[in-house]
Amino acid sequence: MQYRPTLLREGDRYRGRRRAPAPPRSRYLAVVTTAFVGAGVVAFGAGAGIHDAKTDALVGDTATSELSSARLEAADRAGRGEDRSLSTSIAQSPNAWVLPAHDYRLTSLFGQRWGKAHKGVDIAVPEGTPVAAMHEGVVVLSRYNGGYGYEVVIDHGNNLKTVYGHNSRLLLKEGTRVKAGDIIAISGSTGHSTGPHIHLEIHVNDIAVNPIAWFKTHGVDLELEIEQAYDGSVS
Repeated sequence: MQYRPTLLREGDRYRGRRRAPAPPRSRYLAVVTTAFVGAGVVAFGAGAGIHDAKTDALVGDTATSELSSARLEAADRAGRGEDRSLSTSIAQSPNAWVLPAHDYRLTSLFGQRWGKAHKGVDIAVPEGTPVAAMHEGVVVLSRYNGGYGYEVVIDHGNNLKTVYGHNSRLLLKEGTRVKAGDIIAISGSTGHSTGPHIHLEIHVNDIAVNPIAWFKTHGVDLELEIEQAYDGSVS
């Protein structure tokens, strides 16, 4: 089925957003047991090898479909050149850092993988998902780049750069200035990739560091998919 989006309503935009509280763990386990024991299911969901922290924290979320639809609508509008911004109330701050996408699953982490250094994290999303700039800056690379496929690199100043790889389409030219939340590309599986996802890196002084730890100190929790207001006090 082809994704068809709906616009994000103003009331759904983020204000230090945390998703709806999960129901009690015991209730969740009872529901899962009832649904799957008879079928003999021992594992479910793609990429189950990596524990998805937000699954525990965000069970019972009622906004997932709305956020997914909103992102898809934004991708459609961006592709038509009508709207290339997913800015939120948080994004209005000059220090704002925001999520690059929503309704994703972390499928590969920073560190050694298959005997080589994996310099970022892999964020699995459906192909065609809009990819947002996490912070204001200047696009310094927007082209096909070997194993990264169609890649975007944004220079945020202060010796910080973010990298977004494996896109299917690039929406901005090199030299373009962006704000946090601006759509920069459409996700895909180009380059050395086995499925649609965003390969995300953060470079400090041109050295890739662990995105999960670094972004958490700047108001973005990639594991729990949470954006919070950031006052710029942590460098």
